[in-house]
Amino acid sequence: MAKRDYYEVLGVAKGASDDEIKKAFRRKAIELHPDKEGGDEAKFKEVNEAYEVLKDSSKRQRYDQFGHAGVGGAAGGGGGNPFGGGGFQGQNINFDFGDMGGLGDIFGSFFGGGAGQGRTRRPARGRDVEMSLELDFEEAVFGVETEVKLNLNDTCDHCKGKTVEPGHELKTCKTCKGSGQETRVAQTIFGNIQQQVTCQTCRGKGKIPEKDCTVCSATGVQRKEKDVKIKIPAGIDDGATIRLREYGEATSNGNKGDLYVHVRVKPHKEFTREGQLVLSKVHVGMVDAALGTEIEVDTVDGAVTMKVPAGTQSGTDFKLSEHGVPHIKTGARGAHIVTVLVDTPTKLSKKQKELLQEIKSTKKRGLFS
Repeated sequence: MAKRDYYEVLGVAKGASDDEIKKAFRRKAIELHPDKEGGDEAKFKEVNEAYEVLKDSSKRQRYDQFGHAGVGGAAGGGGGNPFGGGGFQGQNINFDFGDMGGLGDIFGSFFGGGAGQGRTRRPARGRDVEMSLELDFEEAVFGVETEVKLNLNDTCDHCKGKTVEPGHELKTCKTCKGSGQETRVAQTIFGNIQQQVTCQTCRGKGKIPEKDCTVCSATGVQRKEKDVKIKIPAGIDDGATIRLREYGEATSNGNKGDLYVHVRVKPHKEFTREGQLVLSKVHVGMVDAALGTEIEVDTVDGAVTMKVPAGTQSGTDFKLSEHGVPHIKTGARGAHIVTVLVDTPTKLSKKQKELLQEIKSTKKRGLFS
């Protein structure tokens, strides 16, 4: 099966900037992470492979010129040796999984970077949590502080996440002697290969409880319902994501994951938004448009009086400065653009028709000429 184009894998254009590539990678990695419900390990590895090449300017240049062949990838992507003919030959293979956790250590240990050879173990990290938060239009404009309930694995109150019953200690694992890894020998077509794998006794932690915590059974976590306060900044837009570090799930003897809040803004019955601009429409009568008038216009700040000059045509835009959306970083507000629609009457009294006929027949420039 042929390899997919790396730009296609990340969902970016060929001319994408480094920042766009990094953001695309993060988004895809979170979506496909194997530890997440609905994750896909094969696609997750494919995304990491693409990012490993495109984040490096020299590799990216070779890839743009020669395709997969320029970065050591077999075009067919079949089951052969991924490192070319002649076996491994001592290559230093580096799999970059960012801070998504987990699989980088698995691959690293398989290809010879185990403990005792200068490789450090990545600290344990809890799972990330995702949620959607729906806001009113005005809440997105001005910001809001809200509280949500989350049901997740949090640090065990009894053992404080240490997995050991209070009053007892964590002892060095006898199986791996504290390294967190075991050495195994696998028979392959290249001969016997020594592998470093996660210790099954201590699960890679290097230590085991002298006595398991009686509340969490040495997992270090317990299921809880938590109230989390989320501060939504003024000017946030529909589709934005807020990341709250270490508000995700806990894990034993490690850091918590992150909470990703995906913002959805409910449509407004009167206003729409384009960046920092608020847009709305207002109807005025034909005579008012011709003679000029003052009207009240609804804005996110309340009603504002707006002058409609004489002779205003239907579709004319008027700008109300600083009644739009604040810039999310600077706080500077955009404008409110009001489009005036002139209503032409469809039913006229006899007197009204006579007046309009009189205007039409006048030698001077009339309303509609």
